[in-house]
Amino acid sequence: MTSPDAAPLRLNGRDLGRHAIMAVVNRTPDSFFDRGATYGFEAALDAVDRAVADGADIIDIGGVKAGPGEDVGVAEELRRVVDLVAAVRDRHPGVVISVDTWRAQVGAAVAEAGADLLNDTWGGPDPELAEVAAAHGVGLVCAHAGGLDPRTRPHRIGYDDVVADVIGHVTAEAERALALGVAREAILIDPAHDFGKNTRHSLEITRRLGELTATGWPVLVAVSNKDFIGEALGRPVDRRGVGTMAVLGVSALLGARVFRVHDVAAARRALDAVAAVAPE
Repeated sequence: MTSPDAAPLRLNGRDLGRHAIMAVVNRTPDSFFDRGATYGFEAALDAVDRAVADGADIIDIGGVKAGPGEDVGVAEELRRVVDLVAAVRDRHPGVVISVDTWRAQVGAAVAEAGADLLNDTWGGPDPELAEVAAAHGVGLVCAHAGGLDPRTRPHRIGYDDVVADVIGHVTAEAERALALGVAREAILIDPAHDFGKNTRHSLEITRRLGELTATGWPVLVAVSNKDFIGEALGRPVDRRGVGTMAVLGVSALLGARVFRVHDVAAARRALDAVAAVAPE
């Protein structure tokens, strides 16, 4: 669990405290979970409003599906996310806005539009993204994807020790971002469950998450409805909610700080229960 002397985590002038919820809002027509339910601009704004009302601290806006699919170029990604970021910034000035992108050009545009955090789920394929975060005074998520190219899936990927590999990569990325000028309290690390990993790897990371939190960097977990939960429980994507909440609880007890989820209200209740069981 998070110790009282845990490193501060501050974005948009806010101390995000012990358990911060990051709500997923994807402006994609082919997202794996909602199948495009928030692709439309107004639908996406409505989803943001609901997430904030349900207790989200961070809104994570994405314009490109994580998995393989139709190619989405820079111009199209910009069309999907920049105006939405600006609208959310105007509508919810106190919320933290994150954008899920690996592209420096997109990162610069959304930072100018009001984003507070760049969520690079692919582990740094564009090294200029960290430079953008530093130049614009925004935060950065440093993740691990096993060296995969964005939007690709691993084929029989293996690690001598997946947790050691994750820690080595994400801490190096975090130190690089710090050296470039990103504020320490605005840097997070993310093991990126299922990205460049099979179910066994993702379960191992969850069991040993305390080793990541022991690095001193705030840890983000993005496990909501993911395949490793579905495969472990034998459940399709629309029936993984209970498994997701269980993994969130374990992750919180092991010290994770930020939780990227589809169901904000359920996650808030689950994390409040963890805090009641294991108070600081």
